[in-house]
Amino acid sequence: MSGSETSGWVGWGWFAGVMLLTAGIFDAIYGFLAILAPDSAYFLTSQGDLFLFDVSGWGWWHLIIGVLLILVALALFAGATWARVVAVVLAVLNAIGQLFLLPVQPWWSLIVIALDVLVIYALTVHGREMRKAA
Repeated sequence: MSGSETSGWVGWGWFAGVMLLTAGIFDAIYGFLAILAPDSAYFLTSQGDLFLFDVSGWGWWHLIIGVLLILVALALFAGATWARVVAVVLAVLNAIGQLFLLPVQPWWSLIVIALDVLVIYALTVHGREMRKAA
C-alpha cells in the first residue's frame, strides 16, 4: 500500500471523532443545566463517606470542556493534525479525572476510561489517515 492510500483503519479515527463529539454535547448540556441551577448541591455517598460537589463550579468546567471537545471533534473530521494532539490530551485528562470518581461511580468511571483508551489508541495509531480521507 502506498503512502497516499487510506485503509479501513481510518474508521477508528472517525470513531474517535464521534465519541469526542458525543461527549462534548453531553458535557455542554450538563454544564448548562448545572449553571442554570447554581443553588443546588450534589451529594454522593460511598462506603460511609459523603461527597459534596459544587454544582455551579462543575457546570462551568463541563461547559468549557464540552465546547472544547465539540471544536476538537469538528477539527478531527476536517483532518487537522493539531486536533489529534489536543484530543489525546483531553482524553488523557478525562481518564485521570475519572480515576477520582472511581470510588463513587466505579462502573461509569471504568466505562469512560475504557472509551478514553480507545480514543487515544485510535488517534495515535490510525489518526494520520484521517487527514488523507478528509
